[in-house]
Amino acid sequence: MTTAGARGLVVGLTGGVDSAVVARLAQLAAPSAVIAAVLPCHSDPADEGDAAAVASHFSLTTVRIDLSPACDQLTAGARSAMETLPATVRKSQTSPDRRPIANIESRLRMTALYCLADSLNYLVAGTSSRAAIAAGHFTKYGDSGVDLVPLGRLLKRDVRSLARDLGVPAQIIARAPSAGLWAGHTPEAEPGFSYDELDRYLDEGPESVAPATALKIERLIRSAEHKSQLPPMPDL
Repeated sequence: MTTAGARGLVVGLTGGVDSAVVARLAQLAAPSAVIAAVLPCHSDPADEGDAAAVASHFSLTTVRIDLSPACDQLTAGARSAMETLPATVRKSQTSPDRRPIANIESRLRMTALYCLADSLNYLVAGTSSRAAIAAGHFTKYGDSGVDLVPLGRLLKRDVRSLARDLGVPAQIIARAPSAGLWAGHTPEAEPGFSYDELDRYLDEGPESVAPATALKIERLIRSAEHKSQLPPMPDL
């Protein structure tokens, strides 16, 4: 922070354990210079309630920006534009794909965080752990758009342990992992393995989990590598 000439830190507070830990670490590193931003976007009200509980527990300075109207307007414009494309270009689907809209929500949150940070000469602290980064459980140019990643070297179990040491409320630590993309969505449900299995794989190697699980993890890590790399450019 000193090297960057920044005055403080902004953290997106989601109600989950990762953001609670980052918010508390930021508070310890920069007392009186941390903003916890609550950014609902058609979110589960329980998430905002948990975020409020964390903010109250640590006496964090918070701001709230409802991103739902902006998301609705952008989504409506995008859908109208898509309808103008030839039918052969549009992707044929039997059911609507929720991920493009969910990614809009994540990228709007990034935009809001940087608006706050730029206005205050603060830095944006990300909340992804090593496990989430490896599995690609983040949106490219969304929640990956940050200035520093305090938990980037920590497994999920390490984050929970640190949360206990920092005094994060027990109900937050016990929460099931959630990306908050849509109701009922959990990062663990999609790949077919748990964070505990992913932690073991990353810490102890492929032999620490079932062969089928190791194969799923390896495929997911390969498919997510592009999210953590700079865009490719031609060699000269």
